[in-house]
Amino acid sequence: MDRETYDKGLEIRRSVLGAEYVDASINNADDFTRDLQDLVTTYCWGAVWGRPGLDKRTRSFLNLAMISALNRPHELKLHIRGALNNGITRDEIKEVLLQVGIYCGVPASIDSFRVARAVFEEEDAKA
Repeated sequence: MDRETYDKGLEIRRSVLGAEYVDASINNADDFTRDLQDLVTTYCWGAVWGRPGLDKRTRSFLNLAMISALNRPHELKLHIRGALNNGITRDEIKEVLLQVGIYCGVPASIDSFRVARAVFEEEDAKA
């Protein structure tokens, strides 16, 4: 593992997903999942999110669409919070999810809207 890329990935991952979530994921890793946490932090967050070609906001837009299309609600919930942290508005999230409905199927869009609504309700309860 490249320590510099890992450290960059950890910084980006914490800034998008929140330090509390990321630190819990890493600290709760065991012998079975530790390598996965290292892989995700190094390559997903450090090597890809850390590239200069796209800003975090744009990467969040892409993730929302792809994760919705793949129908991965747990990851979508996490990345909706990340998108909000990266300055994407609720209306922009709605537009992404509508676009998913047209190009990836209405069931994926409906499920994604459910997840987004739950995240918004949780965020509103914190305020």
